[in-house]
Amino acid sequence: MKNIFQHIQGDRAIWAVAALLALFSFLPVYSASSNLAYLYGDGSTLPFLLKHLAHLLLGFAILYGVHKIPYHYFRGLSIIALPIIVILLLVTIAEGTTIEGANASRWIRVPFVGVTFQTSTLAGVVLLTYVARYLSRIKDKTVTFKETLLPLWFPVFLVLALILPANFSTTAIIFAMVVLLVFVGGYPLKYLGIVLGIGLLALTLFVLTAKAFPDVFPNRVDTWMSRIDSFTDDEDTEADYQIEKAKIAIASGGITGVGPGKSVQKNFLPQSSSDFIYAIIVEEFGILGALILMFLYLLLLFRLVIVAHKTSSFFGKLLVVGVGLPIVFQALINMAVAVELFPVTGQTLPLISSGGTSIWMTCLALGMVLSVSAKREAKIKEKEEENPLDVLSEAL
Repeated sequence: MKNIFQHIQGDRAIWAVAALLALFSFLPVYSASSNLAYLYGDGSTLPFLLKHLAHLLLGFAILYGVHKIPYHYFRGLSIIALPIIVILLLVTIAEGTTIEGANASRWIRVPFVGVTFQTSTLAGVVLLTYVARYLSRIKDKTVTFKETLLPLWFPVFLVLALILPANFSTTAIIFAMVVLLVFVGGYPLKYLGIVLGIGLLALTLFVLTAKAFPDVFPNRVDTWMSRIDSFTDDEDTEADYQIEKAKIAIASGGITGVGPGKSVQKNFLPQSSSDFIYAIIVEEFGILGALILMFLYLLLLFRLVIVAHKTSSFFGKLLVVGVGLPIVFQALINMAVAVELFPVTGQTLPLISSGGTSIWMTCLALGMVLSVSAKREAKIKEKEEENPLDVLSEAL
């Protein structure tokens, strides 16, 4: 066991949080998958559990492998990966497939393997890494909006435009994270206001185009509108049904919950093992379990801030913010949807919900964060060999 930990580098708290979330995920996924076993299988939940295990094992293999890569390599890799991502998004639009009757074609099927992959989540990680790289290059430089239009904002809006037709919520999250990242990176606020205006104008034009030519983007804008309407009024819709079942599950949980595997609403709640798994967790483990789970995500947020603060490299700081914060942000959105603070978005609970793409991309992002943290640990170790007292005083 000691030899295993010797090969693990980076922030130990982040490793611990990721491991605890992954281990805990087996309980709600195994419980909630009973509904999927009834609808899509032969009644046995074991295949779904084994599938989730395989996703987690591959995810942590990605995490381990990525955290061994020196993080400055991600600068160049983001330039190489960006055009590849654009091609994958175009393929997804042209040949995308649906999962369990989902309306949007967000996935592509990997040839010869039979595995489906949601390209927009990988696009978010690559795009934010690219933005972090560009901002680190213009640090302490005076730039104009015209100078940043082609190298910075053109790739951003191109990727977002390719994701938007099938996945508005992911587009909104990525755009929000880009805006936050450029703000942290010191991008001029007057230019940031222009970008926000362009983004709003582009979204308005897309909605008007989709309304004028419904055959081009079938049902997408109507789906968004119905989710927003169901959030603001009392009409009965499919989204209302999901929220009502989620609230029943949460109300049934009480303080300590009904017990692992004893959820009733998992049999009625659509996407109970993915989008609405938090409601099942509250029902089975109560408010106490829900608060512990939220604490783990907030602890992850705290450690992300610590890693970013202690990293001397400006690119390292931006990389941690860019790929790390969306994990916590997505988790909070998932929880907010379950308690009807947000409209239904379709966002999963990182490292908890079933689904390979979500797990793999979360592990990829955490691996990049741990790579930044591991680099700092290596520098401290070098200093410690030179003068331990200086390192101790710096840490204190």
